[in-house]
Amino acid sequence: MGSIENTVDPAVILQPNDLPAVPSILSELQALGASLDPNDDQTRQSLLASARSLIVALEKPRETMIRHCWAENALSSVISLGVEAGIWDYLASTPAPKTVEQIAAATRTEAGFIGRLLKHVAAMGYIREVAQDTYASTSFSDALTIPILNAGYRVFTGPGNTGGLQKCVSTLPSYARQTGYRTPTSMLDGNLQFAHGTKLNMFEWLMANPPAGECFNLHMSGYAHGRPRWVDPGFYPVKERLLDGYVSGGSSSALLVDVGGGLGHDISNFLAKHPECKGRLVLQDLEPVISQISALDARIEPTVHDFHAEQPVKGARAYYMHSVLHDWPDEVCLSILGQIKKAMKPGYSRLLINENVIPDTKAHWETTGLDILMSLLLSSKERTRMEWSRLLEEQAGFKITGIYGGLSGVESLIECVVPE
Repeated sequence: MGSIENTVDPAVILQPNDLPAVPSILSELQALGASLDPNDDQTRQSLLASARSLIVALEKPRETMIRHCWAENALSSVISLGVEAGIWDYLASTPAPKTVEQIAAATRTEAGFIGRLLKHVAAMGYIREVAQDTYASTSFSDALTIPILNAGYRVFTGPGNTGGLQKCVSTLPSYARQTGYRTPTSMLDGNLQFAHGTKLNMFEWLMANPPAGECFNLHMSGYAHGRPRWVDPGFYPVKERLLDGYVSGGSSSALLVDVGGGLGHDISNFLAKHPECKGRLVLQDLEPVISQISALDARIEPTVHDFHAEQPVKGARAYYMHSVLHDWPDEVCLSILGQIKKAMKPGYSRLLINENVIPDTKAHWETTGLDILMSLLLSSKERTRMEWSRLLEEQAGFKITGIYGGLSGVESLIECVVPE
């Protein structure tokens, strides 16, 4: 620890964190709950935020510490073990409650050991304890049978004896101390390499430790599942900003180029929401990704392209990137952006960047948590509005013409043009 003198009264440990705030938080909860509508996700998110504030306010620091260090740490690993052992699948197989002995027999595990783990999951509220050593599933534990949800736990606990991505989190204090508490800037010499003793970048490390790569891809699908998309009504005015201004110039004219677009989920969603659109729809990614595509609408052109190389599609109406730039430090982003900028038609082409924009105040925990993980895993970041302005306008030479969406941890859509 540092040499700063500690002037905090130790009695604070046994006092609620913020008891005076409780009445106002309860009033907020009551008001929000009275107007809750199943289709009103914004009110649901506000209720969640107030509920979390209530827990923090009522807890004593000692209780908060124990929850962080003991309960939540243990919980994620137990959930991952349950995925691997098939416990959640068995609990969800019928609505009837099941004894620990039944669960152990069905999953070929030891009842005494599994019983202890299940008691903790029930104590945390994620399965129902209906009698001694007897449990029933919940909506959450049922969801753990779905790969895009359970894969996140598996990739963080890791295959074999690797410790997974969680090892990068647990070694953060040691890594930061060794590097003088400075921002990491190299994806080949960062926290992940320190934690795992490797020279591979995160993506290479995941693929070298199966099934981590597969789990990570599923986890990203789970992350995106159900989130508002930029083509949804009320997010970004696609018709007014893209379709109405599209100029046809023959078969070579592209409407939308999805740069680093993976298996094509985003561009397929665009076409599904706007089947009336005209112009080419181009999906670009590296060969190992493009080769995995098994089905794609005939209008979408899967193309092998490295975004560090010259952009082959010139003068498109829009070049779109989803969660590409947050993988890279600024100097690499400038290389990627430079290739796109050279292909854009000033005043006509749009650059659409679908990423988080961290607000100056009241940032959402989902975004701040991801920002820390980006630092640990890729020596990169989620950017603030000021950082996006510096990167895109001051360094890359674009003009930001609008930032759309971004409420409650949802990614924004940053629209840019090349000045005429």
